[in-house]
Amino acid sequence: MRLVISTVPYLKTAITRTVAASFMLLGAGLPLAVTAQQVDDDSSESSWGLGLAVVTSQKAYTDIDRDNKVLPILSYENRYIRLAGPELAVKLPGYQFSESNKINFSIIGKYDFTDYEQNDAPILNGMEDRDGGFWAGFKAEWQNSLADISAEYVTEVAGDSEGSAFNFAVERTWHFKQQFMFTPRVMVSLLDKKYVDYYYGVRANEVTADRAYYQGESAVNIEVGARGGYMFKQKHFVFLDVSVTSLASEIKDSPLVDSSTENRLMLGYIYSF
Repeated sequence: MRLVISTVPYLKTAITRTVAASFMLLGAGLPLAVTAQQVDDDSSESSWGLGLAVVTSQKAYTDIDRDNKVLPILSYENRYIRLAGPELAVKLPGYQFSESNKINFSIIGKYDFTDYEQNDAPILNGMEDRDGGFWAGFKAEWQNSLADISAEYVTEVAGDSEGSAFNFAVERTWHFKQQFMFTPRVMVSLLDKKYVDYYYGVRANEVTADRAYYQGESAVNIEVGARGGYMFKQKHFVFLDVSVTSLASEIKDSPLVDSSTENRLMLGYIYSF
């Protein structure tokens, strides 16, 4: 399956879903559906985009400062693969019931930017650094006239957290005057105990008078977010994406945490070639 780059509707779909993937990966979560509009499998055309984003996020660790990053955004898609930010997907055969009702499958690999260093906050002093991880798994996406629905299972394969996650997400996009778009979303993430323990647990050698031993358990987080964007001259797209994540009690009970939520904001620009 390939991309068409000659129409405004395609550009809106491709760019805004690249934004969705890039935001949720760069933030600390896992991605929503990111496929672009697809056409016949026998085509060899492809498309790509390049941009820049400012991402600011507030983690739940006690007294930690906001994390601010300036990051590139790169997207590419042809009939076989899709690259959106730090996620690479290999497309598998899907099913198309109609132009507005289709199911897509893919094998995915990506990098998760969740991490911390012991000097990021006083509560983390003496903790071993936690690294982001490389994840691999399977994704199914159902695009229909009411909403885009996605489900994925991924596991960390680089030997850092060695955790796994199941993510279920729903989003819908409205377009206004062929230039403006608005996309609210909800995502539920089931994180296994290895993931929670790696990022929110306290090991025996990390215990202090102010930081008790804690072993994480599996948890369910709920994220609510919205994305707005404006396209001009058919190739330029500016966007703003905000989200708030409600943390599970298994994370809020960690001695490293003093907040029940995390939030992220992303402001960026993409040029489509």
